[in-house]
Amino acid sequence: MEKNASKGICEENIFAAFFKANAKSLTNYLYYKFGNADQAHDIAQDAFIKLWENCSNVPPEKAKSYVYTVANNASLNQIAHQKVVLAHAKNSASNPSTAESPEFILEEAQFKTKLQDAIANLSEAQRTAFLMNRIDGKKYAEIAEELDISVKAVEKRIHGALVYLRKEIGKV
Repeated sequence: MEKNASKGICEENIFAAFFKANAKSLTNYLYYKFGNADQAHDIAQDAFIKLWENCSNVPPEKAKSYVYTVANNASLNQIAHQKVVLAHAKNSASNPSTAESPEFILEEAQFKTKLQDAIANLSEAQRTAFLMNRIDGKKYAEIAEELDISVKAVEKRIHGALVYLRKEIGKV
């Protein structure tokens, strides 16, 4: 019986429950960081695989922190690649040819670009907290717990993001 208790997160049932409880949250966190759902899903999966591979070295109470740390480190490795991809996409986005109104297409593209640029120009901390609140509907306390910061810090990050976005989008 002691042997099973010492296995901790390595036990399949415990790991499966941990995965079910945390996979969506981690994927959303990474999505806010990247803005790419596929990339977020892949990195989240890789983080859980790494947890499974190192389960004997990770106590159950540290598993969530471990998964987020592994995912964050992997995301940092992807940022340089993502910047190259985005630069290439901006350069290759030439003439869109559709049957829609050219004015509408142009205005839509300009607004979308302006919004994406404004969100991209937020600090990583502001962008993450803002998107976790606005897209995922998480409360400040939940965001604070996941990011391991105070509720006041979350409030300050989201307020700063809103002020900046209003200023940037207001320049239309």
